[in-house]
Amino acid sequence: MSEKIRIAGVVKESIVDGPGIRFVVFAQGCQHHCDGCHNPATHDFNGGNLVDIETIITEMKKNPLLDGITFSGGEPFEQPEAFCELAKRSKALGYHVMAYTGYTYETLMAKKDQRRLRLLENTDLLVDGKFEVAKKSLMLKFRGSQNQRIIDVNKSHRENRLMLSEIG
Repeated sequence: MSEKIRIAGVVKESIVDGPGIRFVVFAQGCQHHCDGCHNPATHDFNGGNLVDIETIITEMKKNPLLDGITFSGGEPFEQPEAFCELAKRSKALGYHVMAYTGYTYETLMAKKDQRRLRLLENTDLLVDGKFEVAKKSLMLKFRGSQNQRIIDVNKSHRENRLMLSEIG
């Protein structure tokens, strides 16, 4: 039985959604509704398409230049089981995993939702926080607003404290 994931779409090659060349999966469904969101069509939880995770993996394998996969939104942490499975399978193939979320790292950790924590554990870099129009900047690397942080999740877990990534 193949697992399915509800997505708004994919970008097969991106250099603006994380380090290196990335395959980007846009989650369908988001409750944050950030003012100025550049993907408002992804907010509806019933929109988009249900896709087999294997289909995404197959598409990724077609491009030997890919460095990693990025989960964008919508909100990937609203489908934690499916995105966790995609993250695990991607990591098993040697891909770097990055995720964007409107939640803060602290909120994800404090809620102790095991499904979301498992997705976080299978994420290498996390861009956290809602997009804020008043803090928007086109000069930021891999982020839309100054309140958002790029977190090195692996290092944060090792150090048992939040560690920002050096790429940000």
